[in-house]
Amino acid sequence: MTQTLTQAVAQPDPGRPSVGEPTVWGLRVRDLHDRWWASKRVQAVRLGTGAGSVDRRGPAAYLLLGENDLVRFDLAKVMRDLRWVQPPLVRVRVSDGTASRYTERVEADPEGRLIAIRRHYHEGDRPALHLTITTNAKLAEHWAEGEHPVRAYHALREKAGRDRVYPVSLDGSVYHHDDPSDVADAVEHLIAHWRHLPGLLDGVYEYAEGVWAHQSTRPPEGVRLVGPLWLGAGVKLHPGQVLVGPRVIADAPGKRPQPAPIAWEEMRAPGWRMVPRVRRRRLRRVTKRLFDIFFALAVLVGTSWLYPIVMFLIWREDKRPFFFAHVRQTLHGREFPCYKFRTMRRDAEQMKAELQKANQADGPQFFIENDPRLLRVGKLFRKLQIDELPQFWNVLLGHMSVVGPRPSPDKENQFCPAWREARLSVRPGVTGLWQVRRTREPQTDFQEWIRYDLEYVQHESWTMDLWIIYETVRKIIAD
Repeated sequence: MTQTLTQAVAQPDPGRPSVGEPTVWGLRVRDLHDRWWASKRVQAVRLGTGAGSVDRRGPAAYLLLGENDLVRFDLAKVMRDLRWVQPPLVRVRVSDGTASRYTERVEADPEGRLIAIRRHYHEGDRPALHLTITTNAKLAEHWAEGEHPVRAYHALREKAGRDRVYPVSLDGSVYHHDDPSDVADAVEHLIAHWRHLPGLLDGVYEYAEGVWAHQSTRPPEGVRLVGPLWLGAGVKLHPGQVLVGPRVIADAPGKRPQPAPIAWEEMRAPGWRMVPRVRRRRLRRVTKRLFDIFFALAVLVGTSWLYPIVMFLIWREDKRPFFFAHVRQTLHGREFPCYKFRTMRRDAEQMKAELQKANQADGPQFFIENDPRLLRVGKLFRKLQIDELPQFWNVLLGHMSVVGPRPSPDKENQFCPAWREARLSVRPGVTGLWQVRRTREPQTDFQEWIRYDLEYVQHESWTMDLWIIYETVRKIIAD
């Protein structure tokens, strides 16, 4: 049986989720609200959380809220004022413009079958919410150490200077955490408008258009999922089951993951709202191909002096062949020989069968630390990624791109249909998001591979490609 997030989530306790409180991806509605603001590079700083809760370097601004405030408004005007007027504090009055409107909500039974689509009218006026925005981390810390909202604001105003508080009135939406209907409205807004989830929500990937799932939830064949839909950790679905959004399915009991802290330093990395995406897909393909050709030529010419040295070192330790070609798949499943300098013994494939029990990777991959099949020079080649230089011939031939998903053979691509179709819609890359973000933690490598491949395909852009190239070079130098 699946449980929606809003069935029992509205609780006044501002502390950590209780054992029985439903969450999605380890997060309550309030936590999701705060991470939505974080996607705009704004940290929601709540009263009474302590100065240690304030990140001093990552956020562009701080949204100072009460313990359970949930609010949505257009940030653009406030950020313009902060940029040009540069007040230490902006006092925002958010008037709820939805008070006389209605919302439509899908109602389903515990098995996900549609019961009705009901219209809920909002009656009466909701009180406006007053909140404060600042770019000053010290003022945010002062607020976080407060206990009473009125006294804390007056102390904040004295600290900033009474005549330096800039007032703004905006229309928006104010949600009450102890009102289940309001909580449902807040969740529906999030799933309808929050498009860029990876990174802020660890282990979450887009299974299908508008359907976001935790990596521990793997929908079976035959299930029908209609987005917008969020599937929590450990959710069990059955063949033939139909789930229609907008809807959030809570984490399964006992499967709640521990949310990772917000990595503010990665907020300018790929996948975020402020990163421009290329809208003209044809122009993107043409310019990317031209870039690949010129970049590959530059690398091959610049490293040509290395080839005789590498070939001599391989020959001295293990004779020929110098190169190794493995059959991989490119666009639309077409196969090609992926070239590398040989870094393993000639009998490596025979040894692999004997070493299978020692495999440290999950999924279809094979990885062993201090792999005994590696040549002595092979370890150095892999560390410096010299073994992958011949892949730039594949780039010239159109088999690969400089940046893209990791090239893999057909047998590996069969493990996840949605992942396979997405990654075969673009050329594989010499380097990629998985290569620069993977952790190599036990039993997570395949999940990370799926996650980062899908994230790249969904959000690829020139900003992303250049960032990945930079990170690849930086990691080679740092290691």
